[in-house]
Amino acid sequence: MAGDRIAGIDPTARPSGTGCVECLAGDGPGWWMHLRRCAECGHIGCCDSSPSRHGTRHAMESGHPFLTSFEPGESWFWNVQTEQYYKDGPELSEPTARPLAQPAPGPAGPVPADWQQQLH
Repeated sequence: MAGDRIAGIDPTARPSGTGCVECLAGDGPGWWMHLRRCAECGHIGCCDSSPSRHGTRHAMESGHPFLTSFEPGESWFWNVQTEQYYKDGPELSEPTARPLAQPAPGPAGPVPADWQQQLH
């Protein structure tokens, strides 16, 4: 992903929060395995292993093609339209990951005891 400006990625877009917007608003069971960040608008959604898969849903419904990890220590990009993985990409605005104190799966509290059986 070379070049100054990549269509579908806005390095200045700030994350919408520290957890999945929809899960925290009560859409679905309210918990996630990992978090994904929309590289265009900063929307934080849950990963495709999570029960509700809000990250990819946001990307598909909004037409924003790139998701990136919102997990500590991860910096890859995924294009949901082309299903292409990128190891590197532009540096995004901070924060680039959920707080270290926030568990995965998370958030603390609503994660059921049988969470592993509920993953996709």
